Amino acid sequence: MSKKINLSFWQIWNMNFGFFGIQFSFGLQQSNMSAIYKYLGADEGSLPMLWLAGPITGLIVQPIVGAISDGTWSPKFGRRKPFFLIGALLSSIALLLMPYSNTLFMAASLLWILDAANNVAMEPYRAFVADKLNDKQMSLGFLMQSFFTGFGITLANFTPAILVSLGFLAITDKMENGIPTYTYWAFFIGAFASISSVLLSVMTTKEYPPTEEELALIQEKKKENIFKTVLNDITEAFRTMPLTMKQLIPVKFFTWYAMFCYWQYITSSLSLSLFGTTDQASAEFSKAQLLTGSLNGTYNIICFMVAFLLVPLALKIGAKGVHFMALTLGGIGLLSIPLLNNTDVLFVMHNPFGDNIPVTTIFLYSFGLGISWASTMAMPYQLLAGSIPKEKTGVYMGIFNMFIVIPMAIQILTMQYFVYDWLGNNPMNVIKLAGLFLIIAGVLTLFITVKNKNQIVQSE
Repeated sequence: MSKKINLSFWQIWNMNFGFFGIQFSFGLQQSNMSAIYKYLGADEGSLPMLWLAGPITGLIVQPIVGAISDGTWSPKFGRRKPFFLIGALLSSIALLLMPYSNTLFMAASLLWILDAANNVAMEPYRAFVADKLNDKQMSLGFLMQSFFTGFGITLANFTPAILVSLGFLAITDKMENGIPTYTYWAFFIGAFASISSVLLSVMTTKEYPPTEEELALIQEKKKENIFKTVLNDITEAFRTMPLTMKQLIPVKFFTWYAMFCYWQYITSSLSLSLFGTTDQASAEFSKAQLLTGSLNGTYNIICFMVAFLLVPLALKIGAKGVHFMALTLGGIGLLSIPLLNNTDVLFVMHNPFGDNIPVTTIFLYSFGLGISWASTMAMPYQLLAGSIPKEKTGVYMGIFNMFIVIPMAIQILTMQYFVYDWLGNNPMNVIKLAGLFLIIAGVLTLFITVKNKNQIVQSE
């Protein structure tokens, strides 16, 4: 690979801008899929299983796409960019169709497609940073992705509430299948954001061509059976997995188990704690859905506001220290959510949904979870990037992301068949469990072994 030169801030911005659209799509899923399922007739206990699409598709797609992208090169399209384009196109189609779902099967099937498409685009994007940036700028690249994660999900979460509060749509407007009209328009905007942002990155960023030795290896691999080659690459990567990566596995388990609990049950938890109901046919549940988007948007505002501040902080106390503090703050924030009510607060605000909603605890939760989310989207990848061989970046990033989706699959199965009943069939208790798990993940971070104190490099 050619020698990596320093890129300008705006070059790094452009190359990562496609991450905005990918995360816009994820944001729409996080804030709306549980509500969509409930509008189509799902009950609380069945929600985890209906979210199974994400973990399973990620488990299958990410390491395979990572391995294939390592062995891909097109003089016209590059190594990673073809995967961005294919993923963004399929994602946009699924987003356009989702609000028209008239059965749970249709919605769940489209979520499978949407998650597969997002994984096809996102996993090579992680490797893209390691491909393009030198060691001095790599931390800036990953934190730029963290910034766009926060920014994209923020806009995705606020879009329905903005459409209602500005009077473009009424909160009572619904489509024939019972899904609110504001959900359709939010998904339509998401489809446009997904494909347009990726196109900007693809058109403004060139990839480094492989060296003659790398190109010869790629050509040699093309002569072999692609399935056998991919399987061999994944197997070899597992066999030679570095210690840092192994130690990150339990951290990621508790982190992502917690986040899936949060995304599945936050709307029901808010509806129950604020309005005393989880009836999806009630106006209160619709308000809780919009409030979920606003709250998710708030923590993602915190995410992209603090993303770049994590670099100098990590230089002072180390990436492990930053991640420990961030996850602990996120856990405290989640533990605070079930305390929300309409009477026991010091300060309330009037919102466009027509109710006085407490914001004291909401801001505490948003602040903590926003910092936690910013760190989760950057620090583990920075720790990993310093411990894996450059020529295997794609497959290792894919395997690393498997340890995001495996906890999600475990969460779904355990929540469906055991944990939800154990927690008294109360969505607020699920959110409390999520907060506890984030704190556990933070403590486990302190036991990670790294090559140097910070495992992070000052950006220039």
